[in-house]
Amino acid sequence: MITFAPGPSKVYDQLAQYLQDAFDQGIMSANHRSATFMNLYQETETLIKEKLHVPEDYKLLFTSSATENWEIIAQSIVQSASFHIYSGSFGKKWLNFAQHLNAETASLKLDVETELDIASLEIDEKFDLIAITQNETSNATEVRNELIRQVGDKFPDKMIAVDTTSSMAGIAIDFTAADIWYASVQKCFGLPAGLGLLILSPKAIEKCKNKGESGRYNSLSFMLENAANYQTHYTPNVLGVYLLKRSLEDRPEIQETDQMLRDRMRQLENTIAQSDKLMMLVQNANTRSKTVMGISGKEEFIQEIKKAAEQHGMQMGSGYGPLKPTSFRIANFPAITDEEFQKLLRFLKEY
Repeated sequence: MITFAPGPSKVYDQLAQYLQDAFDQGIMSANHRSATFMNLYQETETLIKEKLHVPEDYKLLFTSSATENWEIIAQSIVQSASFHIYSGSFGKKWLNFAQHLNAETASLKLDVETELDIASLEIDEKFDLIAITQNETSNATEVRNELIRQVGDKFPDKMIAVDTTSSMAGIAIDFTAADIWYASVQKCFGLPAGLGLLILSPKAIEKCKNKGESGRYNSLSFMLENAANYQTHYTPNVLGVYLLKRSLEDRPEIQETDQMLRDRMRQLENTIAQSDKLMMLVQNANTRSKTVMGISGKEEFIQEIKKAAEQHGMQMGSGYGPLKPTSFRIANFPAITDEEFQKLLRFLKEY
């Protein structure tokens, strides 16, 4: 069964060999204070910077998931309150979590068909961090790189934190446009769930030091203290880090992956546009995700096409939250092979 679910998603076909190598090399028993792990951490950070074009002075941290980063950002970086820009369920969850820790948290909800209007965007001085959900997995929308850059340019005194859970390692990201970036590996990285990534600019690290929050299990100051020596503050997912390192070694630089996924998405969009049964969930190309395609229809039809896909050996991703009955989602992630993608297109054209 080929899965096109947007997370956890299809893993790279080379994973079986990576796992065998990890076993043979004793990685699964490696101590996280050992030279083996410290070298692994350093090599992985170097590869992240090389392959994804992350600035040299940014720092990579490992967490348990993208979701854990919500708490880390709220407790260790936000000083007054955060302002959240989002369009769907996951952005709202990030907002709700931040509100639980700080009642002053506020937000702007975007319509799925409407781009963020930078000119009219007003954010009070009391908000010291702007949180942006760049790729909203639940409804297949995105905020373009250029707009994130413009937000930072308009509010230079505020921290910018960006959720790229379903886009990091899939599309090219201008990491200099924001201070905090996070993701999980079970989507565009093509790996099993269980490892989150948190990438911080020097400005974000300095803000963490100025706030001085400490004493918690995942206090960012404690994490950074250990990361300075390429260690972690708790026993990490060593196997997950090893798999990430091995996978990055075999991947091209991000501009090649970006071009491949954009080309595939155009083929998918054309297929949907030519169908008299299928409709894109997001009509505006400027707000439509490049890594997750949402397709809408009547509830009976959605159930029917998902069942037919499974009979052809393909699993579609269900709609999320209120969109579940009337939509399904297709992951446009790098681990999906050309052959698998063409099989999907043939199915959609013939259905």
